[in-house]
Amino acid sequence: MRRTWFLGAALGWIAIAGCGIALAEEEIVVNPDFAKAGADGHPAGWSIWTAEVEGARTTARCVSGGLQIDAPGRPFAVGGVRQDLRPIRGGTPYAVEVRCQVDNVPSPYRAVLVRLTWTRGGSALHPAGMYVRGPSADGKKLVFRDVLVAPKEADGARLSLEVKWPQGGRVCFERAGVRSTALPPPRKVKIGTVYLRPRNSTPEKNLDLFCAQIDTAGKLGLDIVCLPEAITLVGTKLTGPQTAEPIPGPSTNRLGAAAKKNRLWVVAGLYEREGPRVYNTAVLLDREGRLAGKYRKIHLPREEWEKGVTPGHEYPVFKTDFGTVAIQICYDWFFPELDTIFALKGAEVVFAPTWGTTFADKEGKIEGENIFRARARDNAIYLVPSVYDGSSMVIDPLGRVLVSNQGRDGVFWHEVDLNDREPLWWVGHWGSIGPRDRMPGTYGPLLEDPAGAPRPH
Repeated sequence: MRRTWFLGAALGWIAIAGCGIALAEEEIVVNPDFAKAGADGHPAGWSIWTAEVEGARTTARCVSGGLQIDAPGRPFAVGGVRQDLRPIRGGTPYAVEVRCQVDNVPSPYRAVLVRLTWTRGGSALHPAGMYVRGPSADGKKLVFRDVLVAPKEADGARLSLEVKWPQGGRVCFERAGVRSTALPPPRKVKIGTVYLRPRNSTPEKNLDLFCAQIDTAGKLGLDIVCLPEAITLVGTKLTGPQTAEPIPGPSTNRLGAAAKKNRLWVVAGLYEREGPRVYNTAVLLDREGRLAGKYRKIHLPREEWEKGVTPGHEYPVFKTDFGTVAIQICYDWFFPELDTIFALKGAEVVFAPTWGTTFADKEGKIEGENIFRARARDNAIYLVPSVYDGSSMVIDPLGRVLVSNQGRDGVFWHEVDLNDREPLWWVGHWGSIGPRDRMPGTYGPLLEDPAGAPRPH
């Protein structure tokens, strides 16, 4: 199997969140607590910036306890302070920590931003810089905390504290620090997907075949492997409801034993029966073979709702020992809202047990492969379909196919670093920018029935 090693560290875009970062080196920010102010009330060592449009400008001034930024009567005002930091040593990790308090700010996540931009000779190496992770709550304060690695060519950096659309509230920055530090370890995960389509089979034989794939994944040393949709149905003469069983139940017991034997996580699709209802479900089994969670397919195609299959209604995410994951099933991939919800809830990897199809584009039409790639790119997530028609793949947050079965049966895998944050050209790292630039207050039409009759086809 091929591996691709990301160049994040060399490019200076690897960024790792850490708790209790050891700030052993000297502080390189001048006036980090805003205690020194000039005659104009502005903090010494910092430069003020605000909007070009006069009616969208904030005010910034030193107050007891820090730097206050507000804009009474200007809900969509923007502004903040910046400081150029020198010297910066290329290739060195730097710990950034910023603390602030907010008052009457409806959405601190979108309104309060901390950005670090690497520079050389005073010019930005990437126009967007990198958002510092946060904010997280520490009592009544908000904290931004991150470790960013300077590109080898960097000799400086620009720290920017930004307020965007405070909606009548105010922000008080209390401290902003940057110090060199040790590089935290990467968060590498070996992710696998399966391509296998049983024929002329039975549910029992299918379980044997897919447990053998789990054994193969174990021999490869994978952390997690994804099996396709409805693995006890495919290749049999049964219907989905006829294969339905309780979860946990006989099939999860078999799959769980294989997961425990191989010390890995397993995602697998099964039909589930709970009382009078039948669901199309995918399970997550942990390294001990225990049921760690399940997802019930929400978007049902005609073939399922006509049989009486009940749709799910929840979007769970699951904590594993390597990161946060979610699961979708087949027809779900036609609907962009699902992966957006998972990403907003913190999912880093979304697994997709799927019947089909992930075909490549043909006749100028966008087919499943590129839809999956776009979903990954739209939400800055790894997306891992395991299919019967098309290709089983591991796709990265920029939409690149890291591995594909390309017509072969078996287990296909790729090692990734979940701490890597690679930027888009010009835009920057979409996983930190996109959620902040969303406008959920305008999305009401998504919750309404379409106006008028459906469009003719």
